[in-house]
Amino acid sequence: MKTIHVVEETLPMAWERAVMACWEQGERFPTQYDKPTDPNSRDVVAMIHVTRPLAEPRIHRAFPGGLPDLEKYRAEVLYGVHDHWINPAEGKWEYTYHQRLFEYDVPAGKGDFTRFNQIDKCVAMLKECGYTRRAQAVTWQVWEDLGITDPACLQRMWFRIQDHRLNMVVHMRSNDAYKAAFMNMFAFVELQREMAERIGVEMGEYCHVADSFHIYGSYFCEFEGFLKMVASRPPAERVWDTAFGLDFFVEGCDVLLAEPDMPEEKKQLVRGRKRQLEAAAS
Repeated sequence: MKTIHVVEETLPMAWERAVMACWEQGERFPTQYDKPTDPNSRDVVAMIHVTRPLAEPRIHRAFPGGLPDLEKYRAEVLYGVHDHWINPAEGKWEYTYHQRLFEYDVPAGKGDFTRFNQIDKCVAMLKECGYTRRAQAVTWQVWEDLGITDPACLQRMWFRIQDHRLNMVVHMRSNDAYKAAFMNMFAFVELQREMAERIGVEMGEYCHVADSFHIYGSYFCEFEGFLKMVASRPPAERVWDTAFGLDFFVEGCDVLLAEPDMPEEKKQLVRGRKRQLEAAAS
């Protein structure tokens, strides 16, 4: 079993170093998604520590997906804009991270559920005692997740206040290093920021722990573009400041607002976010 420990000041450089370490040092493993001709994945146990998660630059140019997609994913995690797509009986989504964190349902018998807003509870606990070790939110539902085809990769979030700053540790069961980890980390840091504001403290540090941090063999050819960028461009040309992405984030909000089936209360949240972005861009 190979482990890596990356410490960087900014999010994009931490992600880049972790992905490169996985590629260069990772063990070879088959996966349950492989086609017969796919090479084995590269896989490590990862601890990625970002000491200033809101420091600029905040965006890596090589993360797969566009900047509007990054904003849409942020809205999924923070606002639950696609929670209404959860309907496994009809072959739709089995969960969202937002639903598991903010509306964690526990069976209460006879078809009833007890619902827990774990993030609200963590905020309340940290306001009462900032150094508590009990402020955590989990996603795993053993009565559901042991039998589904796509169980939650995020397992838990843990929070503690140190020197008037909110620190956050995220634990992932499985994490696609190249195609998912940057968007995961970006959105989770945004949640950390919102929680710090609610508690009334400053942003602290972010730590991302993945039991299986992997690069799939199925996309090794596509991954060559990432390797070429890292090898050929200086660090300043591999990243963007948040300001560069503002107009694209507004575009992401517009795409969400055009979805006809999104509940109105979710659209109100997206409209509020869009106004904030437009004000920042002006």
